[in-house]
Order: sequence, then C-alpha cells, then structure tokens
Amino acid sequence: MNAPHPPWDSTATVIGTATPHDSATLHVAGEAAYTDDLPEPRGLLHAAIGVSPHAHGTIERLTLDAVLRAPGVAAVLTAADIPGVNDIGPIQRDDPILAERIVEFAGQPVFAVAAASVNAARRAVKLADLVITPLPAIVTIDDALAAQSYVLPPVHVTRGDAAAALDAAPRRLRGRFECGGQDHFYLEGQIALAIPRERGGMQIYTSTQHPGEVQHMVARALGVAEHDVVVECRRMGGGFGGKETQMSLFACIAAILARRTGQAVKLRLDRDDDMRSTGKRHAFQYRYDVGFDDAGRILGLDVTLASRCGFSADLSGPVNDRAVFHLDNCYWLPHVAIHSYRCKTNTVSDTAFRGFGGPQGMFAIEMIIDDIARTLGIDALDVRKVNLYGTQERNVAPYGMTVEDNIAPELIADLELRARYRERRAAVAAWNRDSPIIKRGIALTPVKFGISFTATHYNQAGALVHVYKDGTVLLNHGGTEMGQGLFIKVQQVVAQELGVPLAAVRVSASDTSKVPNASPTAASSGSDINGMAARAAARTLRERLADFAARRAGCAPGDVRFEGGVVRTGNERIAFTELVDAAYHARIPLSATGFYATPKIHYDRTTLTGRPFFYFAYGAAVSEVAIDTLTGEHRLTAVDIVHDVGASLNPAIDRGQIEGGFLQGWGWLTTEELYFDADGRLATHAPSTYKIPTAHDAPWRFDITFYGEPNREDTIHRSKAVGEPPLMLALSGFHALRDAIASVADYRFVPVLSAPATPERVLASVSALRERTR
Repeated sequence: MNAPHPPWDSTATVIGTATPHDSATLHVAGEAAYTDDLPEPRGLLHAAIGVSPHAHGTIERLTLDAVLRAPGVAAVLTAADIPGVNDIGPIQRDDPILAERIVEFAGQPVFAVAAASVNAARRAVKLADLVITPLPAIVTIDDALAAQSYVLPPVHVTRGDAAAALDAAPRRLRGRFECGGQDHFYLEGQIALAIPRERGGMQIYTSTQHPGEVQHMVARALGVAEHDVVVECRRMGGGFGGKETQMSLFACIAAILARRTGQAVKLRLDRDDDMRSTGKRHAFQYRYDVGFDDAGRILGLDVTLASRCGFSADLSGPVNDRAVFHLDNCYWLPHVAIHSYRCKTNTVSDTAFRGFGGPQGMFAIEMIIDDIARTLGIDALDVRKVNLYGTQERNVAPYGMTVEDNIAPELIADLELRARYRERRAAVAAWNRDSPIIKRGIALTPVKFGISFTATHYNQAGALVHVYKDGTVLLNHGGTEMGQGLFIKVQQVVAQELGVPLAAVRVSASDTSKVPNASPTAASSGSDINGMAARAAARTLRERLADFAARRAGCAPGDVRFEGGVVRTGNERIAFTELVDAAYHARIPLSATGFYATPKIHYDRTTLTGRPFFYFAYGAAVSEVAIDTLTGEHRLTAVDIVHDVGASLNPAIDRGQIEGGFLQGWGWLTTEELYFDADGRLATHAPSTYKIPTAHDAPWRFDITFYGEPNREDTIHRSKAVGEPPLMLALSGFHALRDAIASVADYRFVPVLSAPATPERVLASVSALRERTR
C-alpha cells in the first residue's frame, strides 16, 4: 500500500481543471516563437543539403568547385570534413551524417553548403558535380523478404503450441494483408540553428523531442565533450515521433558548418526535402494462420509481421518489438507464434511515430478477428468480446506480463450501451437493404496500450524548480512541448504541490544545461515521468518551507498547509510570498531538483519477456461510415468514444489529444498514402500528392466520454497517459469501412481491404465483391 501524502498536501482544484494550453493565446495571436522565429545572429549563414537522386549506388565523383565559387557560399561539407564520428544511429552505428562511398536511399544527404542566404545555398547545391553509379535497389517488403535483407535479426515470440492448436481447431483461416506507412507532416519542419560559443562550445536551438540525443550526437560529430554542447527547445510545431531521432542529422550538419566557419548556421528544410529525407511510420505486411471455434474463440494463431525499416536500424528494433507486444491488443491468445521481420530496404530509415509500432500490432489482430467474424457470419463485436482477456485467469500476455488492470470488458460494455451499438447496427443493415449506391457500415473496436518505454533505462526524468523572493516559481524539466500540452500539465502539478495560483509558475524551455540526460518526450510518458519529477522537486521545497514555517509558528510541520497562495499554520495565515521572502532572509535554500524512475518494470530484450509496461491505457470507439459504391469515396459520419484517462490532470488537454489522435489514425488508415516508385523515389512528397486529414474529415458527430476510473498504479495524481492510445481508436473506422463494403454482397463474403483505404482501394474492394456475386 502506498504511504499517505503528508497532511498538508493541498487538494485545491488546480489539478483536474480544464485549463487552456499554456501557449494557446500565443498560437492564435501568432506570437509563439519557434526555432525559425528566434532573432538571427549577425553574420548568420544558411545551409542546404545535396542529396542522392538514386536509391542505391556508388559515388564515383563528387566535385564541389563550382559550388564554392557560387555567389554567397562560405563553406561546403562532405563526409571527409566531419571532425568526429560520421554517424547518428541512435542504437546501431549504421546511419552516416553524410554518405561516404555508398548511397542507400533517394534523398540521402551527400554534402552540405553554407551561404549568405537560403536561396544562395539552395542554388549552389544544384551546381555540384555528383556522379553515382546505380546499384540494384530493394524497395518493397516482398523484395527484402526474398533477399533475406534485414536491418536486425528476426524475432520470434511463442506461447503454447500454436501448430498443434491449429491442427486441432474445428475451424481454420489463412490470410494476408498490409498497412502503409505515414509521414509525420508536422507543421514546423526540421530545423536547427547552431551558434559557436567560446572555448569550443556550441549552442543548438532546434525542434526536437529529445534535446539530450541532439547534444550527444552533435558532441560526437564535433569530437568534443557533451558539456561543450547546449541544446534548447521551447516548443515544436508538432513532432509525433519524427523529431525523436531524425533531427540529429540536421543539427549535426549545422553545428559542423558553424564550427568550420566560426559563424552561426541555420538549416531549415522545405516540405519536399523534409518528406524525402526523413523517416516515416513503418509499413507492415502480415500473413496469418488462425484456428477458432464456432463462437469465434481463437484457439491457435501463427502470425508473421514484416516491416519496411529502410536502410538503417534507427528505432526499428523497439518499434517492431512494440508491434509484437501489442499484437494481442485486448485478447487472450492461448497458443500463439509471432514472427517479426525487420526488413532492410533502400528507402529512408523509418522511425518513431505516434503509437511506435502499437498501431501496426493492433491492426493485425483486429483484422484477424474481423475476418473470423465475417467467415462465421456473426457480429465482430461478439467475437471480440468472447476473446477478451480475463481478470483472474486468461490474463497473461504472450510476452509474460500479467494484465492486472483489465477494464476492457466493462469499458466496452459501457460504450456498447452508451452508443446504442446494437440498435444502430440494425438500422445500418436496414439502410443497406434499400440503398443500392450509398452503403453504411459500423464497427466497435477496443484499445489496450502499454505505457512505458520498452527501453527500460528511458523510464526516468529530472526536474529543476526555483522559487524566487517574490514567491514566483520557475520550472524546468526534461520533457519537450510539441503542442500536446505537457508544459501546462506539469505547471499544474507544481502549482498544486506548492499551493500557489497557476500564474505564479512559469515553465522555461527544455535545456540540456538545466536538466541533464533527459529521456525523449515519447511513449506517451511525458506527463507521467516529468510530472512526478517536478512534483518531487516542488515537494522538497514545500517541505523546507513547511519546516521553516512550523519553527516560526511553534507548531508541527504536519500542521502547515499550502493552498491558494496562502500558508496556514494552525490559526495563523501568511501569504506564500511573505513566507518565501522570510525564508530567503533566513537562508533557506529555494531551489531543488527532482527525480523519478518508473517502478515495477523489467524486460529481457533477448527473449522479449517480462513486464515492459507500468500499466495499460484502455479505450473503445464506435465508428459509423458511408461509402459511395460508384466512386469509392467515403465519409466518417459518427464516432463515439469512451476513453480511459485515469483521473485526468487536464480534461481540456486530454479531450484534444483524443480528438487529434483519432483523426491522425484515420488519416493513416484512409487518406495518407506513401508511394515509392520502382526506383525507390518517394512520389508523394508534398501536400499536393500526400493527403492528411483536415477539419472536413472530422465526423459529423464526435462524442467523447472519459471512463473516469483513477489509475490503479501510483502515477501522477492517478492520471493516465493519453498521447498515443487514441490513435488506435481509428481502427473502428477502418472496420466500419469493411462493414460497408461487405454489405454490397449482403455480408456473405470477407472483403479484401488493406490500409490506407483510399477511395481507389475501397472501389476495388467493392468491385471484387460484386464480381463474386455474379
């Protein structure tokens, strides 16, 4: 049992209030400063990158004489000019800053230029004499599997005897399908500003989810110590995982050019270059063999997941591990064999993306369950319910973790009634009987998402809190703000702990010189770990002030209460500002650090077994769609969600994350198509050809309800992570599309549909079903 909080722990309503995002007014007024908005130092140079036009080849000649002679050019950079290590691989050393002899994807940086203006640098790049002899390129997952081309060894996770269970099952089904990748399409592209400092120091301003990673990579590339590099990021214009590792390349190039020239250098990619040269969500291909009974209960499953990882490992290991961990979603799989292949292709290295492999794992099991249900001719919701994890038995995941906090059955039942699922399904079927052109579909799918970094050492955070003589508070922590609302949540935590108004606390930019060795803001853990670290620092200060106040008042520290900017000592009241001023004059330290390490987790990377997650976040969604069977166009008409946020720190922020996450998932599953041509070139590298969802794509009715049960684990104020889990709720929309397509053949056949379900793919699926009914 957890120790109770001290009696002076405030219960004021800072926590749990729907407080606006800390930068909301700045955003709408256009006053929020991003990296490109910072004042430019005198003599600033602008960088541009020369890239390979080929997916695979040998560099035969690289001559930059004409580039150097171009107007405004101050310096050029090749791999030979890098003073330190030519590598930015976060785990494996297989990802060069600049290609040396071999190029491995179209868009790979080969050289860089620094010039007096952006246009001068970009024009100069085109003058390079770069000759590359093409080599055979592996572009598709099928090609990689055939060549046994992998960035990392395959991984196999088994439980029970899947082969025997399949042979003994009364029913058996095989299938193959795929889901595409996804570009992060953050509004603010990749950018870095490098400013040389005295004695070999380097200041980096960049848009990054992981300042510590940038610090480490820049120091390594420059051949200097990490204390010589300071990285700062106040906010990002979106990240979604695309700035967890990918930004290191651009920060390193800017820093090396700044070192060579002795001048500040800014490197900002335009949208086309950003999309060509940065990683995406991993595309996956699946094959399955499943055995089940007449109720749809899964008895045995053999499933293969193969992902396109690109030319280097980047984060493909942990991404694919998480896909394996989430293949079960909410379902008990008694006999299962999971095979994971991490394919090396001559494409840009795919990387972290919101969900980090979890969506691709859940996509597999939800497709398998839907195929089972349509084969049996029963409602997919009933098949889902019969396969759910139990609470006292049937509650161990294939990787050995006991699911201790299973609320999926109750949450699904709540949504089923709240959304009138059965009534609406009957109405949809009735509509489809009378409507030959417009068909409707409906589906309910759940989510169980594990919260923690699977890289266990990342599950730690630090914070620094100062209290000034006037009673105001400055907070710095290791998390980064990318629009998700982390800063306001941690600000609320500190205000609550010190019993001061929210306005008394200011959050400063993420800065490696303030909090060292910080973990990336990723894995939905930002509020969990940084909130706890900040509370620890604030609590240290509060305890010091309580001891001081108690000595002055002649009472016990436990009798001192902090609330609403007032400190109560028995029957006496004193303003927090007054107490702080007195503490300063009494030489009480008014600065403290805090640290937090997530408890209970352990994980054997060699066997993929253990407890990789502190807890699970749950949710479920009912989606309803309409499709035009003549064109394949479709519309999301209604969405009902019940989502498990624990005891919400900030309901407004959490609701925004659920809405945004769902729509980003809907884009991944329907509109966002990455197309690589046969030569490995990305053809969809601009908003003219790559379609992210807009406000127009939001459902006509969008109802969100919080489940409302506090987290059973001791998280910050018993809240739960909410950044990634809602994205997977969009699977309900994808299966609603399948349901609408299936109605074309009166639900007699299983529709063939992979993601993204573009209008072309929907129309092809409709046409294929019509052919089968002739």
